[in-house]
Amino acid sequence: MFLNKLPATKILQKSRKNPLLSLCFPFANPPYTFTQKSGYVDVYMKWKKDSYYDSIEHILNSIQLKSVISFKNCIAQDPNGCIPISAVSKRGLEMGVSMRVSRFLRLYPSIFEEFTGPLYNHPWFRLTPKAAEIDEEEKRVYQNCREDLICRLKKFILMSKNNVLPLKIIQGMQWYLGIPDEFLQNPEVNLDGSFKLVTMEDKLEGLAVECDEKFMSVMQKNAIKKGVYSCGTMEALEFPLFPSKGLRLRRKIEDWLMEFQKLPYVSPYEDFSHLDPNSDISEKRLVGFLHELLSLFVEHSAERKKLLCLKKHMGLPQKVHKAFERHPHMFYLSLRNKTCTAILKEAYCDKASIERHPILRIRRKYINLMKESEVILKNRRFGNGLAHREGLVDLDLDLDLDAADGDQREIPKC
Repeated sequence: MFLNKLPATKILQKSRKNPLLSLCFPFANPPYTFTQKSGYVDVYMKWKKDSYYDSIEHILNSIQLKSVISFKNCIAQDPNGCIPISAVSKRGLEMGVSMRVSRFLRLYPSIFEEFTGPLYNHPWFRLTPKAAEIDEEEKRVYQNCREDLICRLKKFILMSKNNVLPLKIIQGMQWYLGIPDEFLQNPEVNLDGSFKLVTMEDKLEGLAVECDEKFMSVMQKNAIKKGVYSCGTMEALEFPLFPSKGLRLRRKIEDWLMEFQKLPYVSPYEDFSHLDPNSDISEKRLVGFLHELLSLFVEHSAERKKLLCLKKHMGLPQKVHKAFERHPHMFYLSLRNKTCTAILKEAYCDKASIERHPILRIRRKYINLMKESEVILKNRRFGNGLAHREGLVDLDLDLDLDAADGDQREIPKC
């Protein structure tokens, strides 16, 4: 009877020393304390370059393509289908362009056609016939895949802690999600009834989702198809691994990874507040979250620094970026374009496991036009250089003829 008078802390201390007390007081060792252990071996993993992921075109050209499409939308949305350079000359930083806007547009003559305007001889720009054709196809894709795009946006918001995200964060991820501008410009009209505009605690305008439907992650869907997952509570689920050529993990890390794969899988759409943030299960939940997030993105990749703004609202740990380094068999970090881009390996090694985003095919067509621009500019330079060389040949011939005549006239300097 004297045990009932002891404080809870004393009971916990005594239960660790005396196993009989743990039987009398089962709450002293909750069930999840036996599984939420931290066994990760924190050692440095050397980064290994992989030319396959570094050469994926739509990822390599993503930064330039984003700016090209932004200016393309400005021209396509104009009633006249053309704009003066003054309409966008001061929007360079907004569009992600560090150089003069006119110079940037002239880099892509296969997309932007320049002509002299009706007033003051200012340069105007319109879309080339090929670019206009792809723009119309892009609009049809958005129309046909409207429900899919809304579902992706809904999943993205439901991965947050309170099923609500600030609009400015959603707009920052808009390019990765492949959502058109009009979806967020007027969400009450373009989105279904499950979306609601709300005012968040920090007085930011947010977009919330009220939905009773339970979504499954890509990991769960693929595991069900393979017959290795039954959607049970705290059921183990192994991540698909794709080691890069020449990448070897140390023995103790491989041992930890084998045990890590056997841990229960927690879906990013489930409540995770009961998990110990320092446990391996939280680590696995974080990796599952990043896997699902990149699966929703058009290119299955994103700049790592852009994901940092999600920490607060998604309930991610402070050092979330370390997860990409700890799991090199799942994620690849590309250092091209003077930035660090996280790439989901599964999307490019097992193409049947993750559904292709409907807008990715359109972006590839724009990239082909960007390549055509390089050829056009190269031919222009070559043509000008050839004409210049021909002029030099004629000049040299004239000089030789003058010298043959024996006339020692001084050649004027230009």
